[in-house]
Amino acid sequence: MRRSAPVSSRLAAFGALAVAGMLALAACTPTPTPTPSPTQTSASPSPTAAPTPTGPVFVPEGSAQDNLPLFAQVVNQVAATDARVQGRAYIDALAAAGFPKAQMQVTNDLTTVGNPADSIQFSVAWAGECLVGQVGPSTPAPMALVLPLLPAGTCLIGQTRPIDW
Repeated sequence: MRRSAPVSSRLAAFGALAVAGMLALAACTPTPTPTPSPTQTSASPSPTAAPTPTGPVFVPEGSAQDNLPLFAQVVNQVAATDARVQGRAYIDALAAAGFPKAQMQVTNDLTTVGNPADSIQFSVAWAGECLVGQVGPSTPAPMALVLPLLPAGTCLIGQTRPIDW
């Protein structure tokens, strides 16, 4: 019996919400850069604008919801590679994006008999909530969403693997 099935069911229930949220984020457009007013001359110095980041950024003091766009971007980037069914690839990419490994969990890539897992889940406990991702052959598309922290203080139910690298 697979112990992580409740997580898959829980993630599937929120799948439509996650997709709707991602579509809403995709509809956002960046604010256009202001153009100089006609009263400025080429002789007057103009202030140099700070470069604006392209895409989601890590918000260390932000909520799980604030960091969901970056989490989702990392999940989608890894899912587009040959490492898409390797839990370590997601953990390493999330750590590179700024999320602390000490707050992460990941399920096994293989079943107890050595077959590839139908899906893998990974999470980051963040500000009293959980950023949770799910990928794999039984998942129609990579999923990333915010879920409540479990009473035990973790994000995933069932057996997870140690993150000891």
